[in-house]
Amino acid sequence: MYTAAVLTVSDRCFRGQRPDEAGPMVVSLLKGAGYQVVETAVVADEREDIQAALVRLSGETRAALVVTTGGTGFSPRDVTPEATAAVCERMVPGIPEAMRAASLAVTPRAMLSRAMAGIRGGSLIVNLPGSPKAAQENLEAVLPALDHGLKMLLEGPSDCASTFP
Repeated sequence: MYTAAVLTVSDRCFRGQRPDEAGPMVVSLLKGAGYQVVETAVVADEREDIQAALVRLSGETRAALVVTTGGTGFSPRDVTPEATAAVCERMVPGIPEAMRAASLAVTPRAMLSRAMAGIRGGSLIVNLPGSPKAAQENLEAVLPALDHGLKMLLEGPSDCASTFP
């Protein structure tokens, strides 16, 4: 069982103007997949605040998986990918590529996602869209592979050619 943290990035949720629906849905999916969710948080669409939260969740909290929801679109305030790239040591482009590919089967707007994924220390950070439906579709597309990635990150090399469950 790996630990996880969920970070909702939304001005309106942060100000209490709208309930956070995507964050709790992501928590539910992660728990259903066997993750121990150790923290949830909500921050405004401010690059510095997002970066600080990602650093804290991957550092102090030591969550193996940090999932963000929100801030991946074209709005000038959508800066989650930039904040993620700023704090990650290594990027993992295959994860957002897989999410976009799966989403394209649902909507052509999937190609507009700017989501990123990367590694910071012993944590994998994955950006999801802010829409609960899109966040669910994207997370479900990659969740089966994340366990293997976290095992390699945290426990060392393994046989990538072994049978995929």
